[in-house]
Amino acid sequence: MTVVRLRAALSKPFLPAVFFFSGVTFDSLTLSRIDRLLDNLFLLLYLSLLGALIILTARMDTRMGAGAPPAGLDGVPGLVARAQPYYPHAIQFLLGGLYSAYTIFYLQSASLTATAVFFAVLVALLVGNEFLHDRLSNLRLLVSLYALVVFSFFTFFLPALTGWMNTWVFLIGVGLSAAVTLEVVDLIYRGRPTSSRWEPILSGLPALGLIVVLVGFYFLNWIPPVPLSMKFGGIYHKITKADGTYQLIFEQGTWYQFWKRSDDPFRGEEPAYCFTAVFAPVDMRTTIYHRWQYRPAAGRDFSTTDRIGFVISGGREGGYRVYTAKQRLIPGDWRVDVETAEGHIIGRVRFRVEEPGGAPLELNTITY
Repeated sequence: MTVVRLRAALSKPFLPAVFFFSGVTFDSLTLSRIDRLLDNLFLLLYLSLLGALIILTARMDTRMGAGAPPAGLDGVPGLVARAQPYYPHAIQFLLGGLYSAYTIFYLQSASLTATAVFFAVLVALLVGNEFLHDRLSNLRLLVSLYALVVFSFFTFFLPALTGWMNTWVFLIGVGLSAAVTLEVVDLIYRGRPTSSRWEPILSGLPALGLIVVLVGFYFLNWIPPVPLSMKFGGIYHKITKADGTYQLIFEQGTWYQFWKRSDDPFRGEEPAYCFTAVFAPVDMRTTIYHRWQYRPAAGRDFSTTDRIGFVISGGREGGYRVYTAKQRLIPGDWRVDVETAEGHIIGRVRFRVEEPGGAPLELNTITY
């Protein structure tokens, strides 16, 4: 009776959404830092379970298609085989958990400018996962989704693990993603009769094509530079350091601008200071840059005036703090791109420079 009730509950049409939001909620409650070992072990466990379920689902479908009973599967206990109708729910839970985790991590690192395309793909899959239940029996789709979650994992896990962040580390992650995906396809078809010798190749080809597209995204600077993320940034009239904290001085806003924490617009003839705090994993040392850019009016292209680099060290929860200064700013639109050595944008600080007014500036100070 208990089994019958369980099957009836799992057949309800709202169950896919429940499993999806369960994965999202679990991630929201458990994930903290992108370099935290326990968080990465959770994601690795998700990936392993997801790969195993895809393999079991595909092999059982092949066996059932051949007319064999679902009592067992190459040494797999019959109970595991009989649970096959519930595998799509578990797959959906794991996909929801992985995509929500990646959305959280990539959102922290994404400047939604050049990286908007890749981030939109993640968000679309995060939301669309709720409606994939009826298509999760499509092997090529499953393998492609698995390739994407494996690729997304290695993109931030290898830099966090090694402390290195460059194109070679990224390409190593690409190779590992392709190898893991092909191993899953191989385990699906290993020792199984196929209608064509091309069937395993055709099952893995869309996933490999997706990985190639993502490599193109990387070289177009469309993938956020995880695990780096900008925690704070702003423009200031003056910056001083005392007792381990920075005093950030900016023009006070009007009474209703209670949210104002930096100079935008910037008025005055003094130098402008760009202050940023960039989070990096423990043991990571890497070079980042402040790229100062200017355009005289809206609709015109920005041109680079300065690119100033410095080495940051990881581990600080609030991010590694640094600032650069620019003298004699011309009135117009300005922005400072915080970027990696390869030009991947970590964050962006926008502001407008205006001619100074006649009245003296009223200044305010915050600490960071």
